[in-house]
Amino acid sequence: MAEILAGTDYEVVSLSDYPDAPEVEETGSTFVENAIIKATAYAEFTGELTLADDSGLEVDALGGAPGVFSSRFAPTDSQRISKLLDLMKDVPDEKRTARFRCAVAIAEPNGDVKTTEGRVEGTIAHAMHGTGGFGYDPVFVVAELGRHMAELGLDEKNAVSHRGRALAEAKKLL
Repeated sequence: MAEILAGTDYEVVSLSDYPDAPEVEETGSTFVENAIIKATAYAEFTGELTLADDSGLEVDALGGAPGVFSSRFAPTDSQRISKLLDLMKDVPDEKRTARFRCAVAIAEPNGDVKTTEGRVEGTIAHAMHGTGGFGYDPVFVVAELGRHMAELGLDEKNAVSHRGRALAEAKKLL
């Protein structure tokens, strides 16, 4: 986030700079709701303009799952990928469409909130490729590039990823 938001008039600090910050439960049913929940809670706690995101993978053949439960789909990245590939094992190539979505909320301590969203379309591969990124990146093939997200360098990923696109729009709002 700090790299993408470079060039703004804001000093970007991490939640880790606030060791007493409370854990905020993501109770929303959408990425936007969860981003707003986090941003407003931390803006109130810190008294600072706060940016928070929520993102995940939506797989059409799974009715949009794992969606807002992407990070809770299984305990680890490798288990999440294994579970996804197992659920998709009999899904034909033409029905393996998916997208990464990201919502960013920018909250002011006074309660004002602005949101942006980004997405990248693709498909779920049959096997993992690449060593970069995290989460589902090794099995997500970016439609516009025909390459796995985990095969992209950081600059390229920031340019085409759901988070990169949402943060680019957030940068304009800032």
